[in-house]
Amino acid sequence: MAELKGKKISFIGGGNMAQALISGLIGRGINPSNITVADPSEAIRDQLKQRKINAVDPTANTETDNSQVAVKGADVVVLAVKPQVMRQVVSDFAEVLDRQLVISVAAGLSTESLSKMLGGYKNIVRAMPNTPAMIQKGATGLYAADYITEADKTLAASLMSASGLVSWVEKEEQLHAVTAVSGSAPAYFFYMLESMIDAAVEQGLDSKQAAALAMQTALGAAQMAITSEEAPAELRRKVTSPNGTTQAAIESLQQDNFAQVMKKAMQACYTRSEEISNELAD
Repeated sequence: MAELKGKKISFIGGGNMAQALISGLIGRGINPSNITVADPSEAIRDQLKQRKINAVDPTANTETDNSQVAVKGADVVVLAVKPQVMRQVVSDFAEVLDRQLVISVAAGLSTESLSKMLGGYKNIVRAMPNTPAMIQKGATGLYAADYITEADKTLAASLMSASGLVSWVEKEEQLHAVTAVSGSAPAYFFYMLESMIDAAVEQGLDSKQAAALAMQTALGAAQMAITSEEAPAELRRKVTSPNGTTQAAIESLQQDNFAQVMKKAMQACYTRSEEISNELAD
């Protein structure tokens, strides 16, 4: 966080993802007074002000309360609005961009498309976070073009790492794969938990007991995989005793081609991410 010390950070949009990142930054010692959020919702602005965060109304036409004010005073500008409204939102402040690092968390919106919306401004880093960022357990893919300085790349990584793991990709199109393996992936695990809980209830457990056991098991398995030097495949083999209960379950999954089911789902996610990117570029 040393790279962010004293930096002025502005968020355009104050929704869930922005607030997740803000919580992470404050939790890491960033002074709330160094954070500004531009959001049209009065309720969100009031909530942010209670946390000692500067909040401005981007729709206001005053010298002290609009998105231009937020951007002018910033070292870093985080674009946290839906990609479908990005063009309209950035038109309010594009002309005052000068030296700021712009970080976009808008899914599918390429740096080239965003640069055009910003009148040719190029100091842009793309980020693909996921919802566990809301509890500082997120995973974020980052992309920066070759002309982005190492200092700005470090700044971007520091900001996004406040909410969890960060990982750089070399090519922008690799963010489609990031979307498939982490951006959309929390939903895969939630769906698996749903299915496990339903099955356990059918087998005789009550729903609360089934949910507690399934969720704790998922947490424990993930923590084991993170902290172990062994690959997940080896961890699986170690808990699969010959002719035991685990082997019976794994063989059932293999017979149903579970690996192919996951590959197909992730490919569908990847393909849709490409489609959205192409739609937004039109």
